[in-house]
Amino acid sequence: MQTKLFAFAAAALLATHANADVVAQWNFNSVAPDNNTSTGTLLPSVGAGAASLVGGTSATFASGAASGGSSDPAASDDSGWNLSTFATQGTGDMTRGAQFSFSTVGFASIVFGYDLRHSNSSAANEVVRVSVDNGASFSVVGSFVANSGDTWFNGRSVDLSAVAGAAGNGNLIVQVLAGFGDANGYLASNPANSYGTTGTWRFDMVTLNGVAAIPEPGTYALMLAGLGAIGFLARRRKA
Repeated sequence: MQTKLFAFAAAALLATHANADVVAQWNFNSVAPDNNTSTGTLLPSVGAGAASLVGGTSATFASGAASGGSSDPAASDDSGWNLSTFATQGTGDMTRGAQFSFSTVGFASIVFGYDLRHSNSSAANEVVRVSVDNGASFSVVGSFVANSGDTWFNGRSVDLSAVAGAAGNGNLIVQVLAGFGDANGYLASNPANSYGTTGTWRFDMVTLNGVAAIPEPGTYALMLAGLGAIGFLARRRKA
């Protein structure tokens, strides 16, 4: 019976560490709800990190519930981070967008995800890049294409588990940038429209998930030793 108890406890510990945790998340909603989606915050709603603009983009806050809405469960005061001022047609491939920085120390199996609303004239192509060396260099790890405008594309997800250095990194940086769609430059999200620099991308529910690093075998030995001591005391009391 005691052996089964130990085995069950060890399995429970392993299962706990196999579950993905939210390392950091931005929902962009006002910290104190004010029923105004044109206000919000760049402070993470979960964990710690920094959200910033890349390459000269500008940003405001706007509704995360409009146009079908993001996956944010907020019933009201649902804000999104609305980016504009993108590069002139045919220039600045993968130079403008948004950047998110965070620590993955203590976590592995890193996955980055987000919801994004494309306006009709915004760039259709999204390129996701990652830096594991504090921004000294970036590598492309994913891309997506919008096939319509005035539409939310929820659940964009990029698995970074195979990226060397993404796990246990004190300053992992992920960028989502506007990319060329063909040899002529940017394609508009709505094929019936033309690309424009004032087109908008609206982010919501930007999330970094990871699995807590499994403790060293010695740590589990100490845990099991503790369980053994508890079982010994329980037997003595019963005796």
